[in-house]
Amino acid sequence: MNEPMIQAKAISATYPVQTLNVALNERSYPIFIGSDLSLTEHLLPYVHGRQVMIVSNTVVAPLYLARYVDVLQSAGKIVAQCILPDGESFKTLDSVNLIFDALMQHRFNRDCVVLALGGGVVGDMAGFAAASFQRGVDFIQVPTTLLSQVDSSVGGKTGVNHPLGKNMIGAFKQPKLVLADMSLLSTLTDRELSAGLAEVIKYALISDLPFLDWLEVHIGQLVARDPILLSEAVFRSCQHKARIVAADEHEQGERALLNLGHTFGHAIESFMGYGAWLHGEAVAVGMLMAADLSLRLGWLKKMDVMRIRNLLIAAKLPVIVPEIGSDVFLRLMGQDKKVLDGQLRLVLLSEMGRGIITRDFDLQLLLQTLQNKNPGLEAV
Repeated sequence: MNEPMIQAKAISATYPVQTLNVALNERSYPIFIGSDLSLTEHLLPYVHGRQVMIVSNTVVAPLYLARYVDVLQSAGKIVAQCILPDGESFKTLDSVNLIFDALMQHRFNRDCVVLALGGGVVGDMAGFAAASFQRGVDFIQVPTTLLSQVDSSVGGKTGVNHPLGKNMIGAFKQPKLVLADMSLLSTLTDRELSAGLAEVIKYALISDLPFLDWLEVHIGQLVARDPILLSEAVFRSCQHKARIVAADEHEQGERALLNLGHTFGHAIESFMGYGAWLHGEAVAVGMLMAADLSLRLGWLKKMDVMRIRNLLIAAKLPVIVPEIGSDVFLRLMGQDKKVLDGQLRLVLLSEMGRGIITRDFDLQLLLQTLQNKNPGLEAV
């Protein structure tokens, strides 16, 4: 179950705002990364319409909504809000319809802006609504979780879950802006922070071995919310995401590498019930399972899998595969978006720091991985 927000923890420091650009020609947009970002400087110039619909949830809105409403209204914007229930279990078409209801009830037009103020669930649903309302309106991301700052807010993937599969209904909709304000992480639970670190670790595993070394040195400080190091982790993660999205916006090639651990993880989320495991927790175990299969294929050494396992443990993430059963696991994996022409594609590791997308693996080895409850510990 999702935990409630906890009392704010110190996560402020004085350091310059860092800026990245997602290069998509006329649809390019900036990512601003910093603490206590100036909304006048970093938000208002990107709100081109007069009407703004802020989409948030029942946990985030009481904490941060008023500040955004005040700044936008002071700039002469007409601001309305749609407050959704919190949690992955509410990432549904019914929830998206609540956003459409609010847009229609307030008579918003195609020049309006949808602003997502929340984590990945809010951002995915608000983006899907923005992609669909009057065939597309402007969209701004203000992610309030570490996971959404380093992953879901960047790249334009939006959508909802279906009982038979995660994120199976959606659209590509690039935002006009991403504001990654580190001060918003101060009210994040420790569990949610760790879930975000799973996606940070993913970037290191697929393409940046020096970043993996850096994470191993600093993981304790990241868990302890060191603001400078968290900002650096977000920046380096978004660097990788921005580069990959610019090269492969619609996931026809390299972008699929970002799904390391996700095919396994989505199966875990689907089986356990959306919200029982946080997305980052399921991805953490999924990455370890991908490493286990990579070991069985002869691409990794056992010490590599142990290295990944130890880093996940240090990040306070789960490393034990839940009791699902290999047949059920395989069936759920077969419902993933990454199935192509009836063939399951997996993101594995050809070596530490290098991801690979492949359909060429022995099914028996995959079944052995699905039956291994303690990847890295049990004999291979």
